[in-house]
Amino acid sequence: MRIAECLVGDETGTILFTARNNQVEMMKVDSTVILRNAKIDMFKGSMRLAVDKWGRVEVTEPASFIVKESNNLSLVEYELVNVVEE
Repeated sequence: MRIAECLVGDETGTILFTARNNQVEMMKVDSTVILRNAKIDMFKGSMRLAVDKWGRVEVTEPASFIVKESNNLSLVEYELVNVVEE
């Protein structure tokens, strides 16, 4: 099994993407990919984007937008809080 973390983004922000196995070869600097059925995994309190066996990673034509690098969602640390309903 091969695993690589890649920073991906769109016009709203960026997030770390955990690429696995054949997904690793598709993730190249400045390439444009479509992530279908992606999901969020929590790792040590921060978000990671992943595409499992039900999803798909596709290389596509260059994007027509500018990536908003100033909004990295993986840099936000989350804490699980138990809520007690009365």
